[in-house]
Amino acid sequence: MLIEEAIADFLNALVQGGRYSPATIGSYQRDLQGWRQFMQTRKTQDEAQRMDAVQPADLRAYLMHERSRGVAIRSLRRRFAALRALYRHLQKNTPELPNPVQGILMPKSEQRLPDWLTVDQAKQLMDTADSSANAPDFAQIRDQLILELLYSSALRVSELAGLDLLDLDRQGGSVRVMGKGRKERLVPAGSTVWRVLTAYLPLRHALLLDKQHLEESALLLNASGQRLSIRSIQIRIKTLGEKRLGQHMHPHTLRHSAASHFLQSAGDLRAVQEYLGHAGIATTAIYTHMDYQRLAQVYDQAHPRAKQSKSLQNEDPL
Repeated sequence: MLIEEAIADFLNALVQGGRYSPATIGSYQRDLQGWRQFMQTRKTQDEAQRMDAVQPADLRAYLMHERSRGVAIRSLRRRFAALRALYRHLQKNTPELPNPVQGILMPKSEQRLPDWLTVDQAKQLMDTADSSANAPDFAQIRDQLILELLYSSALRVSELAGLDLLDLDRQGGSVRVMGKGRKERLVPAGSTVWRVLTAYLPLRHALLLDKQHLEESALLLNASGQRLSIRSIQIRIKTLGEKRLGQHMHPHTLRHSAASHFLQSAGDLRAVQEYLGHAGIATTAIYTHMDYQRLAQVYDQAHPRAKQSKSLQNEDPL
């Protein structure tokens, strides 16, 4: 069945049923037509026409796209309700039609969805420093490494601040992270992380040599050669967001962005669950059984930063 035909049949049924006001039917029509137009930008010409080609990842991507445009949660729930009602109607006569709406949960109206960047915004944030004509100094390279690790590996700011130099495994392409509850996990890191790290390490060594503090194990350092604090990382992210994107930004924005972009590309919730290090969620317990090799494979195929070329609680003094 074609999407356009399915929407028309559904709306006609609402009119014939006489249970819904013209305003409600008009709202359903606008929401479903907006979804149909989004599908035309996401799928091939043939798949964009067919109901049986719609996947859960397409619906999640649609909702994320709408949220990125500033659509309120209440309106997102209305759009989702329209899709759910559409599939409920279609399955009455075509029970074999897959229902991609099942399993997708929407937040309550009073809850706030996390902020995230679009892929283009993330690229702008990451690539701005690459075009600089001046040779970057220690702070610039360190800040770029902060951005790369937060986005490429979807780290929490506390996890990033706690990284030691030995936690990065260039050969394995992974980062060892100590997450919540002292739970250790391995996460992939894109090729740009290793490129920036190559530029950062000599500057880090020179700083420690100057401060006579060569025993320091922390990956990220402040100007005094000591571990960079969580608060200082938050300040750097806020400054970089304002400078490069003209907007306020938190470290968690990059973590949410990484997860959103990964999910949109891969549609693999189990991979994202492992990627983020979430634990103790009963409805998603199966995700914890996915091993690192599967995670790395999905990451390489799906994460925008992994596809790049392989060529790169007090405030601290920065």
